[in-house]
Amino acid sequence: MVTDGSCLGNPGPGGWATILRFGSKKKELSGGEPETTNNRMEMTAVLQGLNALTEPCEVLIEIDSQYVKNGVNEWMAGWKRRGWVTASKTPVKNKDLWEALDAALSRHTVQWKWVKGHAEHADNNRCDELARAAAAAQSR
Repeated sequence: MVTDGSCLGNPGPGGWATILRFGSKKKELSGGEPETTNNRMEMTAVLQGLNALTEPCEVLIEIDSQYVKNGVNEWMAGWKRRGWVTASKTPVKNKDLWEALDAALSRHTVQWKWVKGHAEHADNNRCDELARAAAAAQSR
């Protein structure tokens, strides 16, 4: 699974995209929101991709968002222990999406791979294109 999010302004109209691959099969998903942030769209892309899987899977998530990757792998356990409060005692931003991601991730075996955005990764570039188009559609 490859994901990306985009926002025209931050906050502003946003879009997300996910590419799911299994063998020779490929499925592209995208959508948007009229008023959101880039981080929310990055998170939504992962969430929508995971929720599109109809059974538990082994998933490699290729993502250019350190925020989402680090949030899941480094920060989420502490946030949950503290009742969704950060180490500096402030409420976790985007709590609704973090909780939804936590639930979606629990159904799958997931590995994360960070990829450089806007580089030589064809599926990441395609996700960027789809997410930008979805964001642009929200601004009309």
